[in-house]
Amino acid sequence: MSLTRALVADGWSVVVDARSEEELLAATSDLSGPGRVVAVAGDISDPTHRQELADTVAELCGQAKSSDRGGLRLVVNNASFLGPSPQPVLQSYALDALRRVYEVNTFAPLALIQLLIPMMGGGSGDGGGSGDCGVIINVTSDAGVEGYAGWGGYGSSKAALEQVSRVLAAEQPDLRVYWVDPGDMNTRMQQEAFPGEDVSDRPAPEQSVPGFIELARGELPSGRYQARSVGSA
Repeated sequence: MSLTRALVADGWSVVVDARSEEELLAATSDLSGPGRVVAVAGDISDPTHRQELADTVAELCGQAKSSDRGGLRLVVNNASFLGPSPQPVLQSYALDALRRVYEVNTFAPLALIQLLIPMMGGGSGDGGGSGDCGVIINVTSDAGVEGYAGWGGYGSSKAALEQVSRVLAAEQPDLRVYWVDPGDMNTRMQQEAFPGEDVSDRPAPEQSVPGFIELARGELPSGRYQARSVGSA
């Protein structure tokens, strides 16, 4: 929600989702800025919910075009599912559970992209970015490139997402496609990944937001980035 807050403050119109409607409405109720936010609760792995998101985006894009402010400029696939906690080793990883991890972390982002790419085009958009192309950001993890014991399920699903992003970038040269590692953060998922441990020493999510905002402008070439390194010397 830190990224949504920053985008709204920067003037973007944002469609945001989460599995819990109660938590989503609570998190968006106090957002303010020159932009606007539309909250659509649901499970990103559910095709009906993805279509609802696409329909909401289409409606907003229609309103934007009627006021000469362009169409869809940015897609951020941030939803992730850790899977069982503690993380099982691959030798004993239940395949039904692993399918669920891939459904959320790999298949759902691609499915949403397939729905939204037809709405993406040039123009400055609502965010005031100076880039002239649509931007797709897929949130990945260092577990997608490193072989951490006990992270075979989540890590391999993120590795697959990285390859999807890499191929998509080659197939869609008129877009900017970024696969972005936000770094360790003090989040609910981080706590689920390390049950019983104190994760309060991890950086707050807000520390990764400036890198995402910089990438959202679409001025950097497609590729893999670490959010907290974007823009640093």
